[in-house]
Amino acid sequence: MSCIQTIADYGLRSIGIGERMLPRSDFTMCQQFTLIGSGMLWNLYFGILALLAGFFLATLLAVAKNSEQALFRKPAEWFIFVFRGSPLFIQFFLAYEAFAMLPRAGIPIFGITVATDWITRAWAGALVVLFFNTSAYAAEIFYGALRSVPKGDLEAADAYGMAGWTKFRRVTWPTMLRLGWPSYTNEAIFLFHATTLVFFSGFPAFRQEGDALYYAKYFADKTFNPFIPYPIAAFYFILLTLCVIAVFGLINRRLNRHIPQESRRRIRFRPQIIR
Repeated sequence: MSCIQTIADYGLRSIGIGERMLPRSDFTMCQQFTLIGSGMLWNLYFGILALLAGFFLATLLAVAKNSEQALFRKPAEWFIFVFRGSPLFIQFFLAYEAFAMLPRAGIPIFGITVATDWITRAWAGALVVLFFNTSAYAAEIFYGALRSVPKGDLEAADAYGMAGWTKFRRVTWPTMLRLGWPSYTNEAIFLFHATTLVFFSGFPAFRQEGDALYYAKYFADKTFNPFIPYPIAAFYFILLTLCVIAVFGLINRRLNRHIPQESRRRIRFRPQIIR
């Protein structure tokens, strides 16, 4: 079988398109690169959706934590504390056990039965956990940036007659993003790396349609050689990290377009050894 045929057969296998049976013997480098790369589609799915949804929740949490009213501040503080204070790995297991305890027949709400079996699958349950986790970390980043908005900018907005939503949308929020974006970039990188923990969580893979680490472990178990599939998975994540840095770098330049070139803060990748 040629490498092109292998890509055609297994390139989209992780999402149910192509060959249903995994190769059993005589594994080639092309098969390993193709299947592990196919599994990366799930890592991209988890990372992109959790990042997009988490961005908006993080903004709300940061604003709530910065509020002077305890009714908004306290829930935001506890949400951030719980999800930043507990390991992500444990959050996966607790969430799966909680979702599995829901009635299989569904939950009746106002005479309508809402299905619950879908929440125990990785595409939904694991995504919810990653969404809450990254929202908490990003909220703390945005909260720090929100507290660092120069008072001069706010006073200038007041002088122009801005108040409420207009002031937040045109002055506070853009400045908050500009100050917090380099740190948020590192959070985005860590989130994509954290998607590999879905494989170790209680959420099962459906019909062997797993993520990159699922296929890497499959080849490692079959060949008794972990020094080929796992470096391949690492290679894909390094490429993904470079893509994230490039995309977020473009956004960072857009946010700082009004600042002189020599004064702009450049994005640097700082691995978080201990989170």
